[in-house]
Amino acid sequence: MATEGAYESILCVKPDVNVYRIPPRASNRGVRAADWKLDSPDWTGRMRVTARGKVAYIKLEDKISGELFAQAPIDEFPGIAVETVSDSSRYFVLRIQDDSGRSAFIGIGFGDRGDSFDFNVALQDHFKWVKQEDEISKQAQTPDNTPKLDLGFKEGQTITLNIGQSRKREKARPQGSGGFGLLPPPPAGKLAPPPSKSDNQNTQPAVEEGDMGCLLDLDSTNDNSVDAPISNTTATSDLWGDFDSVTQK
Repeated sequence: MATEGAYESILCVKPDVNVYRIPPRASNRGVRAADWKLDSPDWTGRMRVTARGKVAYIKLEDKISGELFAQAPIDEFPGIAVETVSDSSRYFVLRIQDDSGRSAFIGIGFGDRGDSFDFNVALQDHFKWVKQEDEISKQAQTPDNTPKLDLGFKEGQTITLNIGQSRKREKARPQGSGGFGLLPPPPAGKLAPPPSKSDNQNTQPAVEEGDMGCLLDLDSTNDNSVDAPISNTTATSDLWGDFDSVTQK
């Protein structure tokens, strides 16, 4: 049963539920809702399903004032405290109890199948959690006889750690053989003299006559390639004029 002062949680709330007085059972056959006076319920109000510890409570309360009409403590589900009827999924049989421990059986019903489904699922989820809690507590109380693996160090036992030994060390890049390495210093006492001013003037390559002529030919060719053609008459008169001057002498 629930312990005193345990926190009470709400599992489900349905604003409309009908309560019926049911006749005593004549035999062990299932209860049928058709035997009840479904058109005239004996009480109508609100149903609230709560849980305190492992025990669930179905509370029937007044819609306006919230006054408790009856309640049914549920220790297990499915069980004798909540039973389904054989001819409908919207009706159930509850075993209600008062503070003195007296009990009675009543019938309850929902106008919508969705409300009856939510009521059924709320009880199933709660007692599924109760079952899991019981299994965990049993496992905690059962001693573990399986042999345990001893990973501790024995007396005098040591361990060696090789950290970073598997990596290859990078080879030093050779100096002066490509890249940007520094050149080795010259031998002592044999420093090269700094370049003189006359040497800087003679460092320009000399141009030979033949090479200059080639450059001039290229310049003249480029300049004359766009000149207008020379008149043949002028060239002929100049040519005969030179011969005339030679003959007169």
